[in-house]
Amino acid sequence: MSIRTTRLGSGIRVVTEQMPHVSSVAVGCWVGTGSRDEAPAEAGISHFLEHLLFKGTPGRTAREIAEAIDAVGGDMNAYTSKEYTSFYVRTLARDLDLALDVLAEILRDPALREDDVEAERQVILEEVLMHLDEPADVAYEHALEGLFPGHGLGREILGDPEVIKSASVPAIRDFFDRHYRPGNMVISAAGQLVHEEFVTELERRFAGWEGGGAPVRSAPTAPPRAVEVVQRDTEQAHLVLAMQAPERRSPKRFALALLNHALGGGVSSRLFQHIREERGLAYSVGSEWSGFADSGTLVISTGTAPGNTQELLGLVREELDTMAGGGLTAREIEVAKGHVNADTLLALEDSGSRMSRIGAGLLLHDEVLPIEDLLGRVEAVSKDEIARLAAEVLCAERSLAVVGPFGSSDFDPQ
Repeated sequence: MSIRTTRLGSGIRVVTEQMPHVSSVAVGCWVGTGSRDEAPAEAGISHFLEHLLFKGTPGRTAREIAEAIDAVGGDMNAYTSKEYTSFYVRTLARDLDLALDVLAEILRDPALREDDVEAERQVILEEVLMHLDEPADVAYEHALEGLFPGHGLGREILGDPEVIKSASVPAIRDFFDRHYRPGNMVISAAGQLVHEEFVTELERRFAGWEGGGAPVRSAPTAPPRAVEVVQRDTEQAHLVLAMQAPERRSPKRFALALLNHALGGGVSSRLFQHIREERGLAYSVGSEWSGFADSGTLVISTGTAPGNTQELLGLVREELDTMAGGGLTAREIEVAKGHVNADTLLALEDSGSRMSRIGAGLLLHDEVLPIEDLLGRVEAVSKDEIARLAAEVLCAERSLAVVGPFGSSDFDPQ
């Protein structure tokens, strides 16, 4: 395994991982701007741009881009998160030049044609409506809004429908010009490639383009809102309980991965076993954690029949209090370590996964940890370290969001 990094003359950081045994290569561009970096009047522009960049350049229409990638059996896509936007292309190694041509063109000079913007505006509004039809998504959105009130981290990535409806081409172009700059980008690649040759090709395509940097961010400071109920006549009640957790660069993140797995990250977790397997109160129950530049989240999501909601919520809170007071057992830690380490290794099975790991690592952590170091840090987490983290995170203020046939006074804000 060979991971190498270089900074182009333009300021773009480049990281590659050579995989000589595969026939493919995956290339991604990571722009360090996401939904939290938008002003309220721009809410949704990052996601809008994600859609628009593949809609064409002065030299290629959207159809020509799609046909070129399709003709070589490639795959291209993009996604937006709260703190970055990612664009990637995966092809056979022999077609790497085409992948680089497409990425360089859309990143340097997207057409942003008026008719393309109008067409994609409707697509995004349909995506927003689809999201609003999913009660579980709505509950998650409201829980994050309650956890980070008035802050970009609490904003839905899809954005404000009114902003999407009114966003003009000049406003979208202005956002692009401010954020899509070399100093705010990482390009990563994994597969059958040679680092020096890859860098040479990038230097040629991005020559003469420079400037930019990471957006300036402020940490959330407002206390969470305890409860928010969204009244809907649903067959199932959807609950999301969120609490703040350490930021993504915290040394506690390795202990947090183990704590999350034991809490609700797998089928052996406490929440899954006690709520689904023993009580049969939910089909789906689990937890996940996410790290950001200056905060993080630990989120529990589940659903149940409306009549079982209070019992289910009581069990979740009881489990949190129990784990906060006693940490994890030695067996739970052993199982969690085995799962996290195996999951890390399984994610290295293809070029796309490796490209994502090294690209996100360099953008978000300013480093790419060798797999051996990553596994070693997980193994080094102690029982006492997890116990201290459980007391810190699981006792923190919580934000509960409920979607279902309830009133705002039906839930205790404990």
